[in-house]
Amino acid sequence: MTAFRLDTRWLLEAPTEVVFGALADSLRWPEWWHGLTEVCQHRAGDEYGIGRTQRFVWRSPLGYRLCFDIRIVRVERPCLIEGVASGDVAGIGRWQLREEGSSTCVHYHWQVHTVSPWMSLVSRMARPLIVWNHRILMRRGAKGLARYLDCPLIDHRHERESRFREET
Repeated sequence: MTAFRLDTRWLLEAPTEVVFGALADSLRWPEWWHGLTEVCQHRAGDEYGIGRTQRFVWRSPLGYRLCFDIRIVRVERPCLIEGVASGDVAGIGRWQLREEGSSTCVHYHWQVHTVSPWMSLVSRMARPLIVWNHRILMRRGAKGLARYLDCPLIDHRHERESRFREET
């Protein structure tokens, strides 16, 4: 297994509740997130979304397909959505939102490891390309969300990848 810990920040000139609503409605993400080809719901979850399970299918800028399920395990409206990933990658994804004046700062934390043997082998050899690929997809997400919400994207940045011990 190859492990990744990736952090992205977006700053959108939109109310936090509006940004949260768009992120919570992940079935509509393919409408605005270039590279996300499909989201299918497997389980609805409770009234807050806890337990909701959806399959995400991505087509990367490098041309490979990535497929995983996300099960929502924590929601704190309008500031947090956390899910557990399983499939081609396994781990956690966490959206954290913070109001900054009339804007919303969105922090996405993606801490996963590869599951399939082919992906583990490729990602060990091509780690910089995998990180680059993630950054491109996240940039597309930031721009797409800003268009979808019809608001300015003030900033989007990727923090240096935090390395942690890889499991073997």
